[in-house]
Amino acid sequence: MAPMQRHSSRHRVTALVAVWLLALAVLLTPRASAQTPHVRVLEIDGPITPVMATYVDRGLRDAERSGAAAVVLRMDTPGGLSSAMDDITADIFSSPVPVIVYVAPSGARAGSAGVYITYAAHIAAMAPSTNIGSATPVFLDESGQAQQADDAMTKKVVNDAVAKIRGFAEARGRNADWAERAVREAENITAQQALELNVIDLIAPDLPTLLEAVDGRTVETAAGTVTLQTRGAEVRTTGMGLGEQFFQLISDPSIAYILLSLGMLGLFLELANPGSILPGVIGGIFVLLALFSLGTLDVNWAGVLLMGFGFLLFIIDVYVPSHGVLTIGGVIAFALGSIMLMNSTAGTAMQISKLVVATVTILVSAFFLFIVGSVARAQMRRPTTGREGLVGAIGTVREALAPHGYVFVEGELWRASSPAGPLEPGTAVRVIGIEGLELTVMPAEAEQALPSQQSA
Repeated sequence: MAPMQRHSSRHRVTALVAVWLLALAVLLTPRASAQTPHVRVLEIDGPITPVMATYVDRGLRDAERSGAAAVVLRMDTPGGLSSAMDDITADIFSSPVPVIVYVAPSGARAGSAGVYITYAAHIAAMAPSTNIGSATPVFLDESGQAQQADDAMTKKVVNDAVAKIRGFAEARGRNADWAERAVREAENITAQQALELNVIDLIAPDLPTLLEAVDGRTVETAAGTVTLQTRGAEVRTTGMGLGEQFFQLISDPSIAYILLSLGMLGLFLELANPGSILPGVIGGIFVLLALFSLGTLDVNWAGVLLMGFGFLLFIIDVYVPSHGVLTIGGVIAFALGSIMLMNSTAGTAMQISKLVVATVTILVSAFFLFIVGSVARAQMRRPTTGREGLVGAIGTVREALAPHGYVFVEGELWRASSPAGPLEPGTAVRVIGIEGLELTVMPAEAEQALPSQQSA
């Protein structure tokens, strides 16, 4: 029995070792790449700015590295800068990952630059109750002002925009004629009309429905022909980082205008009160952030300089008494600069709010008028300290003035003289002058007679 038991025991050990080796082999064997496909979602919510273009570029690169089945640009934009739009459309055309532009949610729009981005997408979709259109470019001259519609340069810009969007339409097999009307005539249509006119590929009420509907479609990407595999795909949303969110926020022209105004105000407070430090630091930061933001926009820099000149006049008026003339000039310069900034962005998605301009201009003007009024009142107010503060003070004669004696004024005994003649002790007097350490006084009830007495 013993040999048989040892033989059976060896078989069990051998079987156990084989099971462990098999399990280890299964664990170490590379798994097939039959992972659940995933779709990357990027949110384009707001104006098209350089910050937004950077965010989209980063999202597309991340999607390529992670092997995403597709990228969905969920978009709601009034438009934006043509330079940022060009960066986004270039990224879409060079992306090896299919890009789906989805104008959503209901109530969203793809205006101006959003039309070009929609036409550049491999697949274009819209949610119900959305709209697309109004892609006419606004051309600004060198001073930042909008050119007239019949200007030769404006026609050149419009023709260039038409050629660009027709090229997008031909590349994606979409309606090129409507695209041209959207540019030349600012035509705007609903989602249903867009579907009927072959501006978009489909209407989807939500993202899961969209991914289900496009599954199996074939598109041409920079990497070649790709068949979409989006049914049941995992949705991964990539939002803006904190830095991108912050810079996108200050890219709003109204925010940039407020930052510029507050920054100049901070610098004014620092220069008017040297050593305060905090207003100067905050003001400098605000001005630099505002210049960064305005540098990404098509603004009238003459307006910015005019606002700065207005604040310069405010600072000078603190040190040079001008009876308010410099401050009034500063208010006018600041208001004109604000209006020029507002008009330079009019008609675009990047527009400074008229309410913001009016409110800030009124508040800044009221602040500096108050400051100048306070300075003027302080200059006219008689001194209340030191020797000069004694002029006008009421005192009492302690030792008869004949013509010299002593008076008690402001808690002190002073040598004094009276041009009005001898004064007896106990007489109330008013100080009318001071020379060295001697006061010149007059009887309080007779001080109005001083000019005639002196002239005599």
